[in-house]
Amino acid sequence: MSERSSVFDMIGPVMIGPSSSHTAGVVRIGRVARKILGSAPKEAVITFYNSFARTFEGHGSNRAILGGLMDFHTDDERIKEALDLAKEQEINYKFRSVGNANTLHPNTVRLFLKSDDGQTEVVGESRGGGVIRIREVNGFDCNFTASSHTLIVHADDQKGSIAFISDVLSHDDCNIATMTVSRKGKNDLACLVFEMDSGLKPLTLEYIRNLNWVRSVIYIPDIDQ
Repeated sequence: MSERSSVFDMIGPVMIGPSSSHTAGVVRIGRVARKILGSAPKEAVITFYNSFARTFEGHGSNRAILGGLMDFHTDDERIKEALDLAKEQEINYKFRSVGNANTLHPNTVRLFLKSDDGQTEVVGESRGGGVIRIREVNGFDCNFTASSHTLIVHADDQKGSIAFISDVLSHDDCNIATMTVSRKGKNDLACLVFEMDSGLKPLTLEYIRNLNWVRSVIYIPDIDQ
């Protein structure tokens, strides 16, 4: 099934930089990765693939990804100075490039991030017009856009877990737009990703976190808010 395009996809976002794919989308990937980590990173290893690998410096994708990691929006003038600002914020960053990764989208970036509280690995795709898709989080297939409120739950793979969390969300008057499930293996760790039309109450998030078969909960409000 082909993906539908919106007016936003065709016109593109308000942004800093010459290309929505190489700047605006990359800023969004950085912001999502920061929210998954839960705080500003202390260390960041950033790998650009394919088209990105050849153009990330000339098109400003290096500045864009650091701007996102510092939680800048796509139209933030500070993106132009992101390389220096990241150093001022004591983010130890390193860029890498891989020019021929045939299994990956042409505009793919992988981020390995560390903070004082933990680490995370995120693979994102910039698909044009500022639209992104988060392909992986910590080795799990995720496949979400961050254009909706997103809940990521790592939990034991047990019978009824998907239905149970879906029911909890429904009691919070939350409509699930899409859902993705990935797991390491049968009865192993699973990753449940829910994209929702509205946000979740803090009490609902706390309840899910305290379920004895849930290992971690990541909540990402609409990335443009």
